[in-house]
Amino acid sequence: MNMKIRLLILLAFSVVYGESQAFCGFYVAKAGAELFNNQSQVIFVRDGNRSVITMNNDFKGNVKEFAMVVPVPTVLKRNQIRVADAGLFGKLDAYSGPRLVEYYDPNPCQIVYNRPTSDALRAVPELYVVEDDAEMVEEEYHVVIEATYAVGEYDILILSATESNGLKRWLTDNGYSIPAKAEKVLEPYIKSNLKFFVVKVNAEAHQLQGYQSLRPLQIDFESDKFMLPIRLGMANSAGEQDMIVYALTRNGRVETANYRTLEIPSNKKIPTFVQEKFGQFYQDLFQKSHEKMGKNSVFVEYAWTVTPTWSGVKCDPCVGNPPILVDLTQSGVWWLNEPNKDVFFTRLHVRYADEKFPQDLELMVTPNKTHFQGRYILTHPATGDLSCAAGQTYQTELNNRRIDELGNLASLTGWNVAKYSKYVTEGSGWIDERKNEIPVVVPTSEPPSNGPNNLIWIPLLTLGFAFILLGQFYLNIRRLAARNHTGVAG
Repeated sequence: MNMKIRLLILLAFSVVYGESQAFCGFYVAKAGAELFNNQSQVIFVRDGNRSVITMNNDFKGNVKEFAMVVPVPTVLKRNQIRVADAGLFGKLDAYSGPRLVEYYDPNPCQIVYNRPTSDALRAVPELYVVEDDAEMVEEEYHVVIEATYAVGEYDILILSATESNGLKRWLTDNGYSIPAKAEKVLEPYIKSNLKFFVVKVNAEAHQLQGYQSLRPLQIDFESDKFMLPIRLGMANSAGEQDMIVYALTRNGRVETANYRTLEIPSNKKIPTFVQEKFGQFYQDLFQKSHEKMGKNSVFVEYAWTVTPTWSGVKCDPCVGNPPILVDLTQSGVWWLNEPNKDVFFTRLHVRYADEKFPQDLELMVTPNKTHFQGRYILTHPATGDLSCAAGQTYQTELNNRRIDELGNLASLTGWNVAKYSKYVTEGSGWIDERKNEIPVVVPTSEPPSNGPNNLIWIPLLTLGFAFILLGQFYLNIRRLAARNHTGVAG
């Protein structure tokens, strides 16, 4: 494997009937960052001009081949660089990931009671480690080594440069394999007078630490620019990449200033058989939304107040435990001991490629504190005797709801839902007997057609069910009239 330069910022349940199903569902699945290949994750804490960025990486291979280059606005001091706990990313991802929630219809002919649920406590992550620095100059390449640090298992340099060719040559001559497009990508950062945070793994120190994977690095600095330099990450990638940003602020949502920021389609009722295919469902939903918006938008997947002292609900339902005081502190939130200790959590998801994202992400903190989450709803049908009048009405409503659920599935993902028509009449769990699995049509690079296979069948199917229900209604009236006639005669 060649050495790389990578930019790595890159069952107790409540039963509620009808429209009140907007709350208190039971979580059954999540769509986490692991669903997406070529993805990076970053925790970005921002207030005023101060930023704390924690960079996770998914590097696999010989640690001697790992390298990372990150543009930074200033020469970082040793106390501004830390090794972080990798568990932070798992916690924030599990808590904020798009979720599948299920409800159970109550039997309208019976009485159903609610039961409460509770959250578990969480463990405390490990502490950070930092080491020393030094300085030297490399005049031949027009590169200045502003500082050197040993931080945990990492050897770190802070470089400045006056020309991209010299920086590229210096990195190459010092054992960093540079992608062909790196020189072009480095030039704008040099012209902006940015420094370069360059990281290698000290293999001996890594072995002594005993970790199986590389731990995240956290940097802390002040700058009036609130941005993520995604362009450098495109230098060694021929296709699209996904980035998940866990943004923590004091005032409100984080959005992009130079691209559209949109909420991912959410709070839609979908067929119950999607439970077994939720990962594929969300991948296709995201891809369809990405294509629909021209492949150059950023999506909000979660936004909520997570202040530790706030007693309100922080998710509905919670996929994982909400971040507690120690999680926020380890993530870099520094204002928790101040009078205004509010923390707002925004999860952003961007899929970017060179031709669609010609600029780095310029971010901004907004006053918007509207709560939001990517959330998809399964509703299981009622069981038991439904022979009462309310039960008969419920069954009619269930048929109509399932038609709507299939329509939502087609609209969200582009799947060919005509194959699922039996779902309406045969209950949940129907599968294609020919393949013994749920048949799925994965969208191509072109937006899925809204032709006959997807949408035209829906009004036809609705009309057919209307005739069936009218027939059933007529027969019930005849039976009722017959019983009444018999009763009178007796």
